[in-house]
Amino acid sequence: MDNPIKQNSAEKTTVPTYCYNCVSGPDPMRVEVVDGVATQVMPNFDAEQTHPGRGRPCVKAYGLVQKTYNPNRILQPMKRTNPKKGMKEDPGFEPISWDEALTLLSDKLNDIRERGLVDQAGMPRVAATFGHGGTPAYYMGTFPAFLASWGGPIDFSFGSGQGVKCVHSEHLYGEFWHRAFTVAADTPNTRFVLSIGSNVDATGGPCAVARHADARVRGYKRIQVEPHQSITGSTSSEWVPIRPKTDAAFLFALIHCLLHEHAHDRLDRPFLRDVTSSPYLVGPDGLYLRDADSGKPLVWDEQGQQAVAFDTPGVVPALESKFKVAQAISIDADDQRSELQNVEGITAFSKLVAHVAGYTPEWAAEVCDIPAETIRRIAGEYLDNACVGETIEVDGDTLPYRPVAVTLGKSVNNGWGAYECCWARTLMAVLVGALEVPGGTLGTTIRLNRPHEDRHQSVKPGEDGFMAQKLNPTDKANWVAEPTGRNAHRTLVPIVGSSAWSQALGPTQLAWMFQREQPENFNLPQPTLPDIWFVFRSNPAISFWDTRSLNDSIAQFPYTVCFAYTVDETNWMADLLLPEATDLEATQLIPVGGTKFVEQFWKHQGALLRQKVVEPQGEARDFTWISTELARRTGLLEKYNNAINRGAGGVAPLKGDGYDFSLDTETVNPPEQIWDAVCKAASAQLSDSRDVKDLEWFRQNGLYLKETSQKSWYLYPTLRAQGLRFEMPYQERLLRIGKELGNRLHEKQIAWWDAQLSEYSALPEWHDIPGRWERALVNEGADPADYPFWLLATKSMQYHTGANVSIQLMREVSQNVRGHTGVIMNNRSAEKLGIDHGDRVAIRSHIGVTYGRAELVAGVRPDTLVIVGQFDHWATPYAKGLEMPSLNTIAPMSLELTDATGSGADIVRVSISKVVGGVQ
Repeated sequence: MDNPIKQNSAEKTTVPTYCYNCVSGPDPMRVEVVDGVATQVMPNFDAEQTHPGRGRPCVKAYGLVQKTYNPNRILQPMKRTNPKKGMKEDPGFEPISWDEALTLLSDKLNDIRERGLVDQAGMPRVAATFGHGGTPAYYMGTFPAFLASWGGPIDFSFGSGQGVKCVHSEHLYGEFWHRAFTVAADTPNTRFVLSIGSNVDATGGPCAVARHADARVRGYKRIQVEPHQSITGSTSSEWVPIRPKTDAAFLFALIHCLLHEHAHDRLDRPFLRDVTSSPYLVGPDGLYLRDADSGKPLVWDEQGQQAVAFDTPGVVPALESKFKVAQAISIDADDQRSELQNVEGITAFSKLVAHVAGYTPEWAAEVCDIPAETIRRIAGEYLDNACVGETIEVDGDTLPYRPVAVTLGKSVNNGWGAYECCWARTLMAVLVGALEVPGGTLGTTIRLNRPHEDRHQSVKPGEDGFMAQKLNPTDKANWVAEPTGRNAHRTLVPIVGSSAWSQALGPTQLAWMFQREQPENFNLPQPTLPDIWFVFRSNPAISFWDTRSLNDSIAQFPYTVCFAYTVDETNWMADLLLPEATDLEATQLIPVGGTKFVEQFWKHQGALLRQKVVEPQGEARDFTWISTELARRTGLLEKYNNAINRGAGGVAPLKGDGYDFSLDTETVNPPEQIWDAVCKAASAQLSDSRDVKDLEWFRQNGLYLKETSQKSWYLYPTLRAQGLRFEMPYQERLLRIGKELGNRLHEKQIAWWDAQLSEYSALPEWHDIPGRWERALVNEGADPADYPFWLLATKSMQYHTGANVSIQLMREVSQNVRGHTGVIMNNRSAEKLGIDHGDRVAIRSHIGVTYGRAELVAGVRPDTLVIVGQFDHWATPYAKGLEMPSLNTIAPMSLELTDATGSGADIVRVSISKVVGGVQ
C-alpha cells in the first residue's frame, strides 16, 4: 500500500494502527491526532477491500482515547509498602523510579536463577498469567523473547478464567478432529446456520457482523438455540429457548432424525465412506478389528467380500451392516492385544445408527423443553439445505459445496456436556460432508498444534489413517506421573498436549483450588506457590469463579508483579506495579490475515503495525524497552537478542532466505531498532525478498499484505491429498486413552479424577447433565429447591473480556443494549416474586451473593437469569461504582463440576429476591 499518513493541517494527522483487545481482532483503524493529542478513533478504509470487517474496528476501539487519558492510570512504577495483603488491606503503593523497580525485580529473578528455576516440588519458581485468548502477546512487545531466554519452565497454570470457562472443549476436541482451535460457519457461502448459544454478533467483532449481515441480505437462515434471546438471537430468523445445559440432548435428537427418519442416501455416503472412520469394523469389545500383521483397522471390501486393511489399494469399503471376520486382532489400553477368530464386526457407521436409536425427538422434548415437531423441522431444514452432491469452484479447484453449519457458544462447548456437544456438532457436518468444505463448518486457527500461522502444515499422517496427534502420553513408560505445572495438565488431560499453549488450556482452576485444599488421597506433590508471579492484561480476582476465595489465594503469593494500567482487584495484592505504554503509545508488528479466531477469514496475509500514535503518558514505558532492560539486568541479553533473531518478536525470523536483518546479540537495541528489523524481515519473508519495507514505511501505511487463496480456509483438500480421514464418528483412540489414564491414576491410588474418566467413550451418551449441578448442591449440603433459577453469563461487545470496565464511553454505549443494567429476568417470573423493572435484587448461590438491578424482558426462559459480562469490582476506579452483578462472585470452583478436559461452565443455581430497606 502506498497511502501516506493523511494530513489535513499542520496540526492534525490520522495515524494507522490496530485494535486487538479481543480474539475477534485484529482490526485496522486510524486515530486522529491534533497537536499531539489523540482525539478520536475511526475506520481505516484503506483496508476496506482486504479486511473482512472492511476496515472497521468494533466499539471497544473507540474507547482507546479515554483509556489513554484516563486520570486513574498508573503513570509511574509503584511498590507495595504494606506487607499484609487482602481485600481490606490498603497496599500503600509508593511511587519509585524505573531504576529502583527494575532493580527490585531483576534482583529477585537473579536470585531464582542462582537457587534453581524449579522448586523442591519440581514446580517452576516463575509463573505468569496473561489475559484473553493470547491477545496480550500483541501488546507486550518483545516480552515473549525475554520469557524464551529465561532458560527454564514458566508456569502458566494460574489462569484468569480464559480457556476453562471460555470455549475450552471446542479448543481441544476441535484441534483433535479438524485442527480447529475455534469453529465457525463458512458464512459467505452458507445457506443455513444452526447456532447453539454462539453469540457471534456480540463477540465476533466487525468481521462476523459484516459477514452475517451480508448473509442475511443474501437470504441465508440462522436459527438461534439458547435459553435467552441474545444479541445474535434477536438478529436470527428464529429463537428456540432451550433448557440450560440440555444442548447435547437436542443435538442427539437431530442426529437421530438424520439417521432414522430420513433415507441414508440423502447423506454424503462417499464422504462417510472415504474420508471418515465410518466403514471401520468394530468388534464386540468396542475396539477396532485389526489386521493381525499390520495392526491396521479392517473394513469390509464389497468387491472382494472379505475384511481387509482400510488402506488396501482398490478397496471399496462397506458403509453399513455386520460381517463375519475370520481372523483379526484388537488392541486395548496399554497395548493389550487379543486374537479373534470368526468374530462379528459392525461398521462404525452402523454402530452409530444403533447408538442414537433411542434419542428420539419425543425423548429430547422432555429433556430440553423443545417441541418434537420443532426438532424434526430443524433437522429437515438442515438436510434440505446441505446440497449433498453439489460442487463449487474455489480459485480454480472444484470442491464439495455443503452450505450448512452448526456453531456452539460458551457454556455449550465447555464444561460437562461439552464433549457430547462438540462431537455431535462435528458429526452433523460429517453426515452431509460439510466438514472443512465450502459453505460448511470450518476450523479457524490452531494453538495446540504447530505452526500456528498455517493449520494445513500441521496435518501429518498418523496412526489408523488419521492425522498425527501430539497428545500427552498415557502409557506406563511415558506418562508424566509428577506434574510439571501446578494444574497438572500433562498428568490429567492427554488431549491438551504439551505445546506452548497447553498449560494455559489445562485445568487452571485446579491450580487455584489445590492451593486451598486437596482431595482425599491426593497423591501428587504438595502444591507450592511461585516465587514470582507476572500478570498482564488479566484480572483473575474478577474474571474467574468463586472470586472472594480466589482473592484470598492471590493474597498468599509471595511476590506479584503486575504490568498495570489502573489499580484493579488483582494488582491490589501486587508487590510491584509497572506501567507499560498502552495501546496508542507503543510500537509492535504482528502477523495478520489467513484464518484466525472467530470469523477472521482473509484472502490476504501480511503484517500490521501498532505504532506510537502519541507519546506515553507519565513514565509509562514501551514493553519492548522493559523487556530489554530485564534481559540486560539478568544477564540474558545475548539469549534475548537471539530469541528475537529467531522470530520471538512474533512475525518472522530476522534472517531467512535472501535476507538478514539480525540484531547484534551483545547490544542493547532500542525498541525502534528492533521493530525496524522486524518490519524489514516480515516484508522480506512475505515478498521473497523482493519488497523490503522498513518501520517508517509501516508507520505511513500501517499494513503490508499479499494475496492468498481462499482454499486455505478449507482443510478437506489437505486431508484428501494425504489420503487421511477425519477421526469421526467413532472415538476408539479416546476410549483407549481414557482406559490407560485410569490405569496410571489408579496405580497411584488416585480416585478423585474417576468421574472425569467416564467421559472417555467411543460414542458419547446422554447423561443427566443439569443433574450434575443439582447433585453438586446436595453434596455441598444445600437444597436445590432453595435455588430454583439457572444463572448464566453472556458476553458483551462493549465489555468483552472485561478490559473496558473503567472507560466511561463503554458504559454509555452499553446502556443502549439490553442487559447491561443488571440481571436479565423473565417478566412473568419477576411478577410472581414481586420484582419490578429496575428493582435492586440479590442473586444468591450456596457460596455467596451478588447485587444488581432487575432488567425484565420476555426473551428469556422463566427458569433462567442472565448476567452480562464480568463485574462486581471493588478496586478498579469507576467500575467499582457501577453496582453491576457478576456470576463469578457466586459460582463455585468445583472438582465435581470439572469435565475430562479440565473445563467448567458459567452456570450456577441461584435464588433471586428484591432488596428491601438496604443490603440484605
